[in-house]
Amino acid sequence: MDLSFSRFEFDAPLTVLPADLAVMMVGVAARQAASPTARSQAALLGFERVRGLFAPVHGAFNADVAAALIRWKQR
Repeated sequence: MDLSFSRFEFDAPLTVLPADLAVMMVGVAARQAASPTARSQAALLGFERVRGLFAPVHGAFNADVAAALIRWKQR
């Protein structure tokens, strides 16, 4: 099973999306950022002890599984 992102096809036709969709997506992102959950998470990031839970140094939520996937993909 390949879990990587699909490659960009250079010969594929481009689709122009309406500007209203972009405005709607910006509004959705703004509402998500202002949500109580996002504000709580931002407040937690101020505590050094909790910061590593949301932004681990190794960049993965589970370093052991990430390392196993990398080893498996390199075979």
